[in-house]
Amino acid sequence: MPRPFRFGVNMLTIESGATWRERCRRAEALGYDVLLVPDHLGMPAPFPALVAAAEATERPRLGTFVLNTGFWNPALLAREAATTDLLTDGRLELGLGTGYVRAEHDKAGLPWGTPGERVDRLTRTVEELDRLLRDPELGPTAAQRPRPPLLIGGNGPRVLRLAARHADIAAFTGGRAAPGKPEGTLELLTPDALDASLAVYRAAAAERATPAELNILVQRVLVTDDRRAVARDLAAHGIGVDREQALRVPTFLFGTVAQMAEQLREHRERHGFSYITVLDPCMETFAPVIEELKGG
Repeated sequence: MPRPFRFGVNMLTIESGATWRERCRRAEALGYDVLLVPDHLGMPAPFPALVAAAEATERPRLGTFVLNTGFWNPALLAREAATTDLLTDGRLELGLGTGYVRAEHDKAGLPWGTPGERVDRLTRTVEELDRLLRDPELGPTAAQRPRPPLLIGGNGPRVLRLAARHADIAAFTGGRAAPGKPEGTLELLTPDALDASLAVYRAAAAERATPAELNILVQRVLVTDDRRAVARDLAAHGIGVDREQALRVPTFLFGTVAQMAEQLREHRERHGFSYITVLDPCMETFAPVIEELKGG
């Protein structure tokens, strides 16, 4: 029996308190299950934005997607997470990753490190958070017990194995650092490369008593009657996939509403992706697909 679909929107901009609250209410009305905030300099600060989102809405869960671990001290992060979970009445989902933009760390005066060092930092943070948020003697105590759900995002083998051990939600970006391009530039994984990442994760998670929910971030949503023409145009931009691969990657959705809904059913069947996140510029475009799939 496949896991039911769940839909999130990653909210990237903020103009005022009033417009932020209205945007969150609109996402709720469109059927989104999770309101998410990233962790990049120049974008909203995650925890106050999520508290404000909770005050404006009733149903959606609220998540970080995802925190740059290098920005955070584990003990202070545990305090932020527990407080936010209390203020949102137990609606928080805490997402973590290694970070992939060196310029942000440099601008903040924070160490960057090698890829291995960044994964080490993520591992220490996850383990400390798991300990601190479960400890009833340490205040404040989160509303959700034993702790808020933990999402870990990434595609590298060590991060995938970490997610297999600790994450309630394993998030796949479907992208990787583009070779020969500026740091922070991503290209898409081919369907076969994504299958290989999933195989690493599944091997590490084979002994889990309860399977994790699998998430995929959809980069673009486009309504069209000519999928092959769109795939040809996308491939021409040098994003790491050819035309035939562009038709099959789960990180792009294009076609009619019915075709996009069918693509997501196929990705759930093939890859296990039941939790689908889109970026907020796609929020309205994707909403009819949610309506098509709700309950399916």
